[in-house]
Amino acid sequence: MHAVTVVLAVGGLWCVVALGGGIGVVAGVVLLALAWLLAPRPGRLPEGRPVLLRADAPELFALVDEVAGAVGTRSVDAIVVDGSINAAVTSYGIRGRRLLVLGMPLWEILTPEERVALLGHELAHYANGDIRNGLVVGSAVRSLTVWHHIVQPLPHATGLEMIVNALYVLPRLLIGGWLILLIRLTSRAGMRAEYLADRLAARTASTPAAAGLMDRLLITEALGVWLRTEANRAALRGPRSTRHATDRAGELWERLTAYAESIPEHEYERQRRAGARRGHQVDTTHPPTHLRRTSLLAGPSETAAVTLQAHRSDMIAAELAEPRTEVARRLLRGALDD
Repeated sequence: MHAVTVVLAVGGLWCVVALGGGIGVVAGVVLLALAWLLAPRPGRLPEGRPVLLRADAPELFALVDEVAGAVGTRSVDAIVVDGSINAAVTSYGIRGRRLLVLGMPLWEILTPEERVALLGHELAHYANGDIRNGLVVGSAVRSLTVWHHIVQPLPHATGLEMIVNALYVLPRLLIGGWLILLIRLTSRAGMRAEYLADRLAARTASTPAAAGLMDRLLITEALGVWLRTEANRAALRGPRSTRHATDRAGELWERLTAYAESIPEHEYERQRRAGARRGHQVDTTHPPTHLRRTSLLAGPSETAAVTLQAHRSDMIAAELAEPRTEVARRLLRGALDD
C-alpha cells in the first residue's frame, strides 16, 4: 500500500526531471499531487472535544502513569474526553505522541476497580505490540480508510456528478477490497492482542475487575439507546428546555449511573447467554465478549497491582468536572460520538 505512494512520488519526480517540457511537468505534477493526497499522515488531536494535558489533570495522569508502569509501557501524552461508550488509544503528531480517548459514558458507570482495568486494557495495546497501532500497518489502514472515503458516491448527484460517481465505482471496489484484505490479514493478530490486553488488565486491576468490565461492555447498546432517548426528550421540550437541561448537564451522569445500577444480575446473565449464541462483540476488531470473559476466568486469578482509593477518585472527578459537563451538553444535543 505504501509502495503505491512511493511509486507515484518517484514517477512524478522522474516526469518533471527526465521528461521536462509541458507534458512532462503536467504529468509529474499530477502524480506528485496524487502521492501527496494518498500519503499516510500523522494523526491529529480531535477537534471539538475536550483535550486534557498533564497540567490540566495531574491526578488522572498520575493514575495513568501508574497503570502504564504496571503493564510495562510508557504513559500517554494527552487524554481526549468524548461521548463514546468506549475507550481507545492512538497516536498523534509526527513524533507519534500517545493519546488516550476516554468515553465519559463508559467511565461514569464503572467502579474504581473497573476503571483501572479499562486503563490497563487500553495501555496494554502499547505494551503487547499490537500491529494495528503500529506505524506501518496502522498508517496503512488509516490511509486506505481515507481513500475509501474520498471515492464515496456524491449524494444527490447532478449530471456531471453522476459521471464522477460512475468513474469512482472501480477505484472504490479496489480500495474497499484492499482494505478488507488488510483487515482480514491482521484480524488474528488483532484478536490475540485483545486477549493479551485483557490479561494485562487483570494483572493490573484484578481478575474480578477485568471480568466486571467485560460485563459492562454487554450493556453498551442499551446505554446508547438510553442516551439517545434523553437527547430526544431534551429536544422535544424545546430550545429553552434544552438550554436549561444543558445547564444542569451533570445530572445526566447521575441518571445514567442509576440506570446502569438498576440493571439486575439476571439481565447480565441473559446477555452473556445471548452473546454466546450470537457472538456479541464490541466491534469487528474484538473477539466475542463471552470468550474474552471466559478466558479471563479460566486463567489464574490475579490480584490488583494498582488500586484507586476513594480520595483519588474524588480528585480525578474534580479534574474531569468541566470536560464531563461539556460532553453531557453535547450528548443532550444529540451529538453521540462514535
